[in-house]
Amino acid sequence: MPPQPDRPAPGRDETPEERADRLWNEMLQEVRVCQTGAQILFGFLLSVVFTPRYRGLPTFDQHLYVATVFLGALATGTLIAPVAFHRLLSGHGMKPELIHVAGRLIAAGLVLLALTITAALLLLLRTATDLSAAAWVLTGAAALWFAVGWLVLPRYVLRRGSRTGSGSGPQGPRAGGGTR
Repeated sequence: MPPQPDRPAPGRDETPEERADRLWNEMLQEVRVCQTGAQILFGFLLSVVFTPRYRGLPTFDQHLYVATVFLGALATGTLIAPVAFHRLLSGHGMKPELIHVAGRLIAAGLVLLALTITAALLLLLRTATDLSAAAWVLTGAAALWFAVGWLVLPRYVLRRGSRTGSGSGPQGPRAGGGTR
């Protein structure tokens, strides 16, 4: 769930504007890591087509490569989009809306980044080994790990914390997905 800048954070003494500023800064810190990884991966992917070995790839692997580059472009663009939004909306008093949209864009960007990484892994494993079935199994395991580590585990911790009351320290529970 994206952060809610218009709702007060439990245990915090901040105005809605201060909360929106804090949430925006936290989102920027979080997305910097993803943006950098997506851009570096995308850059490496772009170079593959210019290698002699690319022409020798089977048709399926060439199509997989094109799909992987396309996913990488979408992931990079989606993770950079909050910066463009901020530039266009800055000074218009729309930070709560910006935070809402940016949260959705970052979530979509993470999904696209996970798809890019798993597709790149499949391409690499199919190219590096003669074990096509093992490549699919290992790629499936990586995709499962992304789903567990990036989606299932955080939701589990959130539910567990809300049921047991843990996760609330002297400043109260974390609200809206932000950190302290």
